[in-house]
Amino acid sequence: MNTRTMLRGLVTAASLSLAASFAVADANDAWVTTKAKIALLTTDGVSATAVNVDTKEGHVTIHGKVETEGEKDRAEAAVRKIDGVKDVKNLIQVVREAEKKRVDATDDRIEDSVEASLKSDPSVDGIKVASVNKGVVLLSGSAKNLNAQLKAIELTWATPGVRKVASEIQAKEQ
Repeated sequence: MNTRTMLRGLVTAASLSLAASFAVADANDAWVTTKAKIALLTTDGVSATAVNVDTKEGHVTIHGKVETEGEKDRAEAAVRKIDGVKDVKNLIQVVREAEKKRVDATDDRIEDSVEASLKSDPSVDGIKVASVNKGVVLLSGSAKNLNAQLKAIELTWATPGVRKVASEIQAKEQ
């Protein structure tokens, strides 16, 4: 084998190794982002329905709106606890309740609406409403994976009148 062929082989191997490491980093970032969204949507004392998460090489940026400084701090603390998070940049804005409109709905209406949303999306099959109490929705059941769990929580938060989402959903695939 000549030197040129060996050099080509080494360059190709290095390129494949580098591409594989980027794919693993992207997969890890997607996992961290999903876990962070679930944590934000289910952490007590955080009504983070308008919070977004971006992750790059384990560095997480959270941005959006919450009602109090305490919620902003709790949101950051919840994300910092996740395995794989190297750092958190907290760009969340505090927007007071008086500045928002909130739709009041009965627990029965909320439960019916959430169940209809869950039934309309086949990706969340197996997830159900366990209870609704004063706008706090408890979801239970099993999800195919973390993305399905996240989707169910997001669908629930999108329902008018929902004030909090708690989850007992078990994801089959991590």
